[in-house]
Amino acid sequence: MMTLRQAAHEYLRIRRHLGFTLHDAGKVLDAFVRFLEQRRAPVITQALALTWAQQPAHAQPAYWARRLSIVRGFAHHRRATDPRTEIPAPGLLPFQPQRARPYLYSATEIRQLLRAARDMPCRYTRGRLRPWMYYTFLGLLSVTGLRVSEARNLELGDVDLDAAVLTIRGAKFGKTRLVPLHASTCAILRAYLRRRARHWRQQPVSSYVFVSSWGNRLDSGDMHRTFYALSRQVGLRGPADSRGPRLHDLRHRFATETLVRWYRAHLDPERKLPILSAYLGHVHVADTQWYLSGSPALMREAMRRLEQRWEERP
Repeated sequence: MMTLRQAAHEYLRIRRHLGFTLHDAGKVLDAFVRFLEQRRAPVITQALALTWAQQPAHAQPAYWARRLSIVRGFAHHRRATDPRTEIPAPGLLPFQPQRARPYLYSATEIRQLLRAARDMPCRYTRGRLRPWMYYTFLGLLSVTGLRVSEARNLELGDVDLDAAVLTIRGAKFGKTRLVPLHASTCAILRAYLRRRARHWRQQPVSSYVFVSSWGNRLDSGDMHRTFYALSRQVGLRGPADSRGPRLHDLRHRFATETLVRWYRAHLDPERKLPILSAYLGHVHVADTQWYLSGSPALMREAMRRLEQRWEERP
């Protein structure tokens, strides 16, 4: 019989082949197996799993619940080869995670963000592309509904402006999909790529579309810091606010605005929802439905349609 450490590696390998990245789960399981090894425990027990999951003592309940959930998944796998394995009961560390309340940007706020990005000062020649890079990056997020990571991971070969389509590779669950582009979006991307080519002429640069001032893929930390700074500049966040509108909320706005347009065009949003789901790269339509909650404009359009149906009844 393989050891717990071998079993954990096998479990992660199988899950990753199914399309799950499991970056956090890999670290968590490694720590859990190390905990069992230190106690010379040959088998997973509920008591040991619970003791380990509640470390450190000052952590939030959500953190404990997440750790125990990862162990529970591994225990199910291990039970198939070691019947002595105890699977932690689902209700041991109950916690109902709450999704962050999305912020619905107005068209004016998006224009302000883009203008602020384009007007960012440049202290050094190396950083002259940076304003246009962020202008294009933020604009692309707002008009395509891409995940932030998907836009960040775009490579030059993924952009076909003649066909007006982006190829999104390695998204959630390893899915690849095509995202069509509007002619106006193609024009902005084409202008940016020309600037990019001139800026990095005869200099080494990565193949990613959005690159740092050093020619590498756009840094995630710099991306968020820049967005927060721009948000404060245009008044979306206060000077000392640690919370506020997020980059991911641009995706939420795209989804809600799409459905509002369908309502106003007298189309059937319920029938077209799977199309939006596929466009956004969701595995389940229910994931898309959550994005569409909490929009006042969407609720107004739904109520207007309902009232029309009542008025049409004999």
